[in-house]
Amino acid sequence: MNRRDFNRYLIALGASSLLIGQKVWAKSYITFEQAKKIMWQDLEMVPFEYKMNKDQMKRIKENSKTRVRNNVLKGVKSSSNDFLIADQVIGKHEFIDVAVGINSTGTIRGVEILTYRESYGDEVMNQKWRNQFLGVSSNEILELDDQIKNISGATMSCRHITDGINRLTHTWKEVLQYI
Repeated sequence: MNRRDFNRYLIALGASSLLIGQKVWAKSYITFEQAKKIMWQDLEMVPFEYKMNKDQMKRIKENSKTRVRNNVLKGVKSSSNDFLIADQVIGKHEFIDVAVGINSTGTIRGVEILTYRESYGDEVMNQKWRNQFLGVSSNEILELDDQIKNISGATMSCRHITDGINRLTHTWKEVLQYI
């Protein structure tokens, strides 16, 4: 093997080791039940699952300016129409599992990050950042860098969580308040 072929071999070997050596990261912070306890304390809630039709999904997309990727809503509901919804938004590459509390008037009661799978950008776990969503309703569309502060290094996570909140408040307006 000549020197040129040997160098090509080393470069190929080094490049392939970079691809194989990707670090996988996932951290579960709290469970759905713990999120329920944080937001609703001991409020009696029952599990629900609701399958949206195409017209509902289309209206939610139009009103929230966010694509509806899943037609099934899952979570728990109180007799007074308070909800805790289990949802997923995409971070930069991986899903972020969230629990979003929506009260009977359609405003956000709380946002909890259940599982964060990205290797960086987990600053969205900061309670102060998540508190920006409290009291938000379907009467507004939140914009990153406008109503919601961006976090450098977590821009995609911030953007997609914001989009997810917009989608869920409009889901309440179109669907949840009637079930």
